[in-house]
Amino acid sequence: MDLTGKSILVTGGTGSFGKAFIRRILGEYPKIKKLIIYSRDELKQFEMSQEFNQKDYPAIRYFLGDVRDRARLKRAFEQVDIVIHAAALKQVPAAEYNPMEFVKTNVLGAENIIEAALDTNVERIVALSTDKAAAPINLYGATKLCSDKLFVAANNIRGERDLRFSVVRYGNVMGSRGSVIPFFLERKETGVLPITDKEMTRFNITLAEGVDLVLHALKHAWGGEIFVPKIPSFKITDLAEAIGPNCEHKVIGVRPGEKIHEEMITSSDSYNTVDVGEYYAILPQTFRYTLEEYLSKNNASKVETGFAFDSGTNDRWLGVEDLRKLIREVIDPSFNPNA
Repeated sequence: MDLTGKSILVTGGTGSFGKAFIRRILGEYPKIKKLIIYSRDELKQFEMSQEFNQKDYPAIRYFLGDVRDRARLKRAFEQVDIVIHAAALKQVPAAEYNPMEFVKTNVLGAENIIEAALDTNVERIVALSTDKAAAPINLYGATKLCSDKLFVAANNIRGERDLRFSVVRYGNVMGSRGSVIPFFLERKETGVLPITDKEMTRFNITLAEGVDLVLHALKHAWGGEIFVPKIPSFKITDLAEAIGPNCEHKVIGVRPGEKIHEEMITSSDSYNTVDVGEYYAILPQTFRYTLEEYLSKNNASKVETGFAFDSGTNDRWLGVEDLRKLIREVIDPSFNPNA
């Protein structure tokens, strides 16, 4: 799909992903018609407008609104072709303490996105998910699993319109606000890095790779897929060593709702999962197309029954030096673990 001349709206557009996505789109598609940042934080929109202002980027628009407000979404979606849904409440401990707030934003907000799209002329929707949505044990993961199911099922009620809903699911985003790497970098100055469990592993993806995945879904989704990138894992102990080799690595115990290893594809998903090269795609159980047709036209293959994609059994790993190199490339070029 060529995005030239298209109008794109990004919910949660002032977040880490939103900024990276908008920077990429403005760089690669200078003739995009409209690029709308939809979010509820006026200060973040003001700060973002210092970098992306309408004088230098005529396509940029800032639209205050909450995904909980269906009427506001419907107004925002007028004459929009593509919606990237990145807005969510994400902090696992906060979800355990404030469950209904997460349900209102992550579940009811997702349904509002779907209904607003059905009521307007939107052509494509890509929703951002998380590895915590696979076999969830915390409320945040459960709300995102529910959101994923809503977007997949929305393809069943789109009628004959060329409207496609798809989902992208990935793990820990390197350098994103609230993630473990910026947290460790900040805590390094204290001389103590808190480790929840020495066996803990996590997937790792850069913001640029996350943007690549969304663009892939925009261009290749047939509707109903959950796209999963083939990304590496790291051990939390290796991350602590990479960032603070001279720090005390203090074990504090697993937090409520936290897993030792994250999953992105469970063995139960294997029956509907295909390998499409750089990515896996979990296909909907109710097909609007045949599996054989999908495999043929996407040069894809079925994964083995029982296949699972787990951060603890992954076949690709980032070691201490790999992590240090990535931190310098992605977050801080001057990073020195011994400083």
